[in-house]
Amino acid sequence: MRFDLITIFPEFFAGPLDHGMVRRAKQAGIVQIQVLDLREFTKDRHRTVDDRPFGGGEGMVLKPEPLFEAVEKLLGHSVGDAAEPRNPEAGTAILLMSAAGRLFTQETARRYAALGRVMLICGRYEGVDERVAEHLATEEVSVGDYVLSGGELPAAIVVDAVTRLLPGVLGNEASAQNESFAESIATQRSSDTRQLSLVTRHCLLDFPHYTRPAEYRGWRVPEVLIGGNHAEVASWRRKQALAKTRRNRPELATENG
Repeated sequence: MRFDLITIFPEFFAGPLDHGMVRRAKQAGIVQIQVLDLREFTKDRHRTVDDRPFGGGEGMVLKPEPLFEAVEKLLGHSVGDAAEPRNPEAGTAILLMSAAGRLFTQETARRYAALGRVMLICGRYEGVDERVAEHLATEEVSVGDYVLSGGELPAAIVVDAVTRLLPGVLGNEASAQNESFAESIATQRSSDTRQLSLVTRHCLLDFPHYTRPAEYRGWRVPEVLIGGNHAEVASWRRKQALAKTRRNRPELATENG
């Protein structure tokens, strides 16, 4: 998997991408990460990447020219123009990180993990020329319903979330399956007359985790986790995951039936 990050602050990524799992994935050759300085694709002595918005208004807007040329250098070919547009090759996503984009979710991360290459354009200032979103990026992506000062943090989040899903990155492959936003869970429901075992499709938060000591400041680990009965542990974890999801993110766990 290859990640290309286009930014006016290339030094930003020296920290987030040089530690922990992402660093190990780079050292193992599972991912390649290249950071491109957008200012290298300007043509004036001031290395200008932004300009005032047409129609007036606050702030500055990132210009389309350097962004198109940066992506084209990475692709190795032109993306065309209005008369003859050219799509990127299969297996490549060009993401514009933007508060106005579609929400990035675990399912989005899984979809990107199946690709061979992801390019991430880090927006700045008041916004990015809309022609970048319409004719250069394949997707416009937001990491949440809030506004940040730029796209660098969201891009680092995407790289981290996608990298950990790649084969060989995590020490235990099951770790990526048994955690928050796992998509399936078997839930038990009962009525006065019969027991119903329903397998429902939920996007759930992770179940609670505990470790030693078994008691800390009077708070004890639930006995079911200490008893050694794996079936009871599994049942407890399912119930707790559903309860936590209903408590913290009720929109993810709507009742079926």
